[in-house]
Amino acid sequence: MNASISAAERLARIQLNAFLYFRADWLERLIEIFGSAQEILRQDAQTLAREANLNPSTAAHLLRDAFSIHPQEEWDKTAALGGHIYIPEDEEYPQSLRNIKEAPIALYVLGRLPAPEQACTALVGTRKITPYGRRVAAKLAGDLSACGVTVVSGLARGVDSECHAAAVRLQKPTVGVIGTGVGRCYPPENRALEKAILQHGGAIVSELPFNSPPNAFHFPRRNRIIAALSQPVVVIEGEIKSGALITAKLALEMGKDVLAVPGPIDSPQSAGPNALIRDGAGVVTAVSDILDYIPQQLRFGLDARFFEKKDDSAPKPQEELTPRQREVMNAVGGSQASLDQIAEALGADVPETASLLFELEVKGFLACENGLYSKSKF
Repeated sequence: MNASISAAERLARIQLNAFLYFRADWLERLIEIFGSAQEILRQDAQTLAREANLNPSTAAHLLRDAFSIHPQEEWDKTAALGGHIYIPEDEEYPQSLRNIKEAPIALYVLGRLPAPEQACTALVGTRKITPYGRRVAAKLAGDLSACGVTVVSGLARGVDSECHAAAVRLQKPTVGVIGTGVGRCYPPENRALEKAILQHGGAIVSELPFNSPPNAFHFPRRNRIIAALSQPVVVIEGEIKSGALITAKLALEMGKDVLAVPGPIDSPQSAGPNALIRDGAGVVTAVSDILDYIPQQLRFGLDARFFEKKDDSAPKPQEELTPRQREVMNAVGGSQASLDQIAEALGADVPETASLLFELEVKGFLACENGLYSKSKF
């Protein structure tokens, strides 16, 4: 950490960071005007409003929120979890984040951030994940992690969780940028996943005070951090007005490459990626399409085999399937079949057949369209 920044100034920055209704670059401007965060906190609301040309109500709310937290407690609680709170002057603060217009004035980090020379790619998408999106997320995140690329996502339900989980299954690091404080886990069912991320050398990152709840406006704000830490940014699934499309927009504004996974034209969750592709985003059908956008200076140490374009026309090997799952594949054959038809061919009841079909969908062996199952081409 930067020793030239006093402990008192560092704590004052943490206090200012608690005012969530100001852009971070505006807070930096206030620090320039008054010379330090400490000096800002010495002002009354009237003086602060006059000197900084703020609305008096805004100045009062800023001071109220700043003094609503105890910065030493923020520091101690974060440290108790093995974390740190960085400011832009610190060497540990990511350079890619420091370079953006609205760099957080305080960054809470649990675990280890990727090294500056580490390739990082964002995989983002909807909470309303489809079986197709689940397969794609697991495949792309798994391949990127195996290649040596760090996957960055938002640790939300759906696509984000699938991507992080694929990385930790391989015991590879991944970065979760969250929309709460690091003292909370949201959604709560991701507690084990969050623990696994830290166990395998990854990081949990937030700009929010330690115990901040999952307020709706927190999530679009955190998307700029996901974009800043990554190159390229890949949208897997999402509706036209989804948070994933916000991340894509922010990435484009930062000069980042945006890629998208094409999907069924009748799926609302593929409407966002399909629109991005229509507007010029790169198309992702394999991990090599993503790796083409990794900057050359960040490719050292990556597994070159993943850069090769593969012929995926060959059918998937079925050795990994159980005997019962193979029976389902045989029942589907080379055409389409309904749930009832497959159950009749197996001599099984509907619940058992539905469970087998779901497992094969998730594994990528089957696809379902309009209630009819067929062998998947992805």
